[in-house]
Amino acid sequence: QVQLVESGGGLVQPGGSLRLSCAASASINAMGWYRQAPGKERELVAAISIGGIINYADSVKGRFTISRDNAKNTVSLQMNSLRPEDTAVYYCRGVRGPVIYWGQGTQVTVSS
Repeated sequence: QVQLVESGGGLVQPGGSLRLSCAASASINAMGWYRQAPGKERELVAAISIGGIINYADSVKGRFTISRDNAKNTVSLQMNSLRPEDTAVYYCRGVRGPVIYWGQGTQVTVSS
């Protein structure tokens, strides 16, 4: 069993920045961030493989940057130029073999 612990959510004004971090209790292959807004399905925000291959949702390209530290089993999401529509619960996701692990989620609210 692998635990994923997220940190870094909060309230920010439009145009502001936040950085989310996720620490895994063991080595993980693919890691990524998903988000779920009220009344909507959970969606991919960004993902990064253990080899560094990155995939972003079109809505965050150019604004968000995902990175990972394989030695520390961590993944981060730098979010810039935040918009009200980025408001959601953000979840860290990790894949190890056939098993998918999720963090508990962290709230990001973009509002003036």
